[in-house]
Amino acid sequence: MAQLMNAVKTAEGVTVNGMVISPVVDKCEGCDRVCDFEGQQFCSSYPNPERKWAGGRCNFATHVKVQVAAAAKVNPLKASKRAAKGR
Repeated sequence: MAQLMNAVKTAEGVTVNGMVISPVVDKCEGCDRVCDFEGQQFCSSYPNPERKWAGGRCNFATHVKVQVAAAAKVNPLKASKRAAKGR
């Protein structure tokens, strides 16, 4: 499990290296980067997890599987001609 190094609780919230960090959102549940600090959960990689999920999927999420598009179908006749030409 990841840890928050140099985390300090201030009046503004939890601060790490001078930057205020926000608690994780529900979509972060199960991610390996989530760590506990004084009873709350925070992301060890990004200060505002809600903003990372705004575009669809967080690129730091370790618990979300990326779907790879299926390979395009190749015409076997054209493939054999390319192979014969050495391409």
